[in-house]
Amino acid sequence: MTLIGTLVGYALTVFVLLLLARLVLDWVGMLADTPAWTNRARTFTHTWTEPVITPARKVLRPMRAGGLSIDLAFTAVFVVALILRTIAFSV
Repeated sequence: MTLIGTLVGYALTVFVLLLLARLVLDWVGMLADTPAWTNRARTFTHTWTEPVITPARKVLRPMRAGGLSIDLAFTAVFVVALILRTIAFSV
């Protein structure tokens, strides 16, 4: 394992954790009564993850299923980040 691979792997680990936090906070944000800190936390996670998700969203449009919209770009970015993290740690 090289130093660069390890550093990239740790950076991708932090990014995956931010994606997971964004996922949870977006679901919590749908509740009627949420604490004030959740809005600040959502803003933080969106600030760090949106620059990666936006280009993917242009290619993978959200899939509509009746009144439900599934964001395929988020899922694709999450899976790619996990794969890249595994590759980075194995280099």
